[in-house]
Amino acid sequence: MENLSNIRVIKELLSRHGFTFSKAMGQNFLINPSVCPRMASLSGAKKGVGVLEIGPGIGVLTNELLKLSDKVVAVELDDRLIPVLSETLSEYDHFKLISADILKLDLNQLIKEEFADFEEVVVCANLPYYITSPVIMKLLEDRLPVSSITVMVQKEAAERLCARDGTRESSAITVAVRYFSEPEMLFGVSRGSFMPSPNVDSAVIRLNLREPRFGVKDEKTFFKVVKAAFAQRRKTILNSISSSLSLDKKSVSDILRKAGIDEKLRAERLTVSDFAKISNAFTDSGVEPT
Repeated sequence: MENLSNIRVIKELLSRHGFTFSKAMGQNFLINPSVCPRMASLSGAKKGVGVLEIGPGIGVLTNELLKLSDKVVAVELDDRLIPVLSETLSEYDHFKLISADILKLDLNQLIKEEFADFEEVVVCANLPYYITSPVIMKLLEDRLPVSSITVMVQKEAAERLCARDGTRESSAITVAVRYFSEPEMLFGVSRGSFMPSPNVDSAVIRLNLREPRFGVKDEKTFFKVVKAAFAQRRKTILNSISSSLSLDKKSVSDILRKAGIDEKLRAERLTVSDFAKISNAFTDSGVEPT
């Protein structure tokens, strides 16, 4: 297949298949030829490693992953791209396309079936901006047998995902990412690298997965507390948690005191370990967040 980063090639390809971009699906195809080879290389794709890709588009990144890996399984929501991918990736016999919604798939079962002979699997994706957080949270919460997740996302989202916990840039998803992994900012991607060009720049990050090590007694309680604390981030954690969970301030104040956390702090000032202490204090007190 000709250079899939070439605008002329892309337009001719899409025209042949009667394809038009969908704003609702956040479709922006890469036209910067240097981005995908670099992203594929940094994702950990190599011989002996299986790759799960999300949203292959017309196959620009997929093509680079297939050059490095022994097998790539891509999940694509837009079935209009099936004939396009059949053309662009026709030379590869170690590629499989699954037409489905990634948020509705049993990914553990998929990996078990598709990568049974692989000792290591990585995830790589150019994620549409509108589903960045839901997809990343699914990948993390499903506790997949993968070593890393490499994704291209909106620059602002990348900075939030890779922020240090306990800093102004942190958010609920920052805490979740730090709970399950060690995030790493890899490189930036300008808005001019896409067709059509979005209104913001992007960045590629990698989440190096590991087992949580914060001694959380009940993960459901932990994530409810985190979400509640950041729900009204301009307020103190006492006010935000009590308001978001419909609990009286006296009960929450007692829990924060037992956890050794200053109730006047805002959520952005807390680390993952701090949230673990609050969560465990909830569990020990018998007060169940709703």
